[in-house]
Amino acid sequence: MTTAVQPSVAEQSEAEALYRFQTETPEPVRTALGMSATRIGGGVVLSMRDDITRFWSKALGFGVTEPVTARLVEEVCDFYRAARTPQAAFQIAPAFLPADWPEICAREGIVEESSWAKLVGTTEEAVARADALDVPPDGISVTPLEAQHALEWGTVMMRAFGTPVEHYAEMGAATVTRPGWHPYGAWLHGELVGTGTMFVRGDTAQMFAGAVLPHARGRGGQTALLAARARRARELGCRVLVAETGAEAPGTHNSSLHNMLRLGFEVAYERPNWIWRLTPDEGPDEGPDEH
Repeated sequence: MTTAVQPSVAEQSEAEALYRFQTETPEPVRTALGMSATRIGGGVVLSMRDDITRFWSKALGFGVTEPVTARLVEEVCDFYRAARTPQAAFQIAPAFLPADWPEICAREGIVEESSWAKLVGTTEEAVARADALDVPPDGISVTPLEAQHALEWGTVMMRAFGTPVEHYAEMGAATVTRPGWHPYGAWLHGELVGTGTMFVRGDTAQMFAGAVLPHARGRGGQTALLAARARRARELGCRVLVAETGAEAPGTHNSSLHNMLRLGFEVAYERPNWIWRLTPDEGPDEGPDEH
């Protein structure tokens, strides 16, 4: 890769995309899911109290404009306590974790769980790799999404990720016509089977919500969605692409990770998910465990 991407750029790209994705959701959906958000210490703090997936409550983007300190973490946890958030993830690049991070975690009851891979790439490299692919998608066509397909697109996104559809599909659909977002759909014989969008911030393009329904996988749809967004990013003058996916544990295989590596993305670092949970004496947690 010819352009170095600093952790500060990669982290803020993701944080701003997630902040926009959740805060621009229609108010009825925000109310139904118990959504709230704030900015603390240069990062974003997102709460979805009634999210049964336990995925969307996250605190990220820290360490760029201010250091990560015990006081900052306490302030974030206080926000989650006030919001009655059952569980939230701190997602902080390893380069920004302070020396006393273990002590901070012990004080707030934060534990390390699964890790994500943070991937970065250059637009030119991704487009060149996409143009050089020998095998075209098998029956899959990828096109910019038209507004009339927004709710269907949001529904496919959530189904592909294996999450509930009610309210969540509307959250995804809301981004389709929002400034800064560039959504694409993957089609198989006229059926919308895959989704992918991109949030552009300066010269950085954040890959977001790339997924294909199970019955349409193995046809090159996800790679085609990545390629289409990379080409659009180049048209918009973006130099840098940023993405995240689950890190491969020993003995596992993440197809999404390998699709991105094939297009020239590189793993910049792995970032653990540091999980905070509301304790029984702080409030009830009646939701199911994270899946």
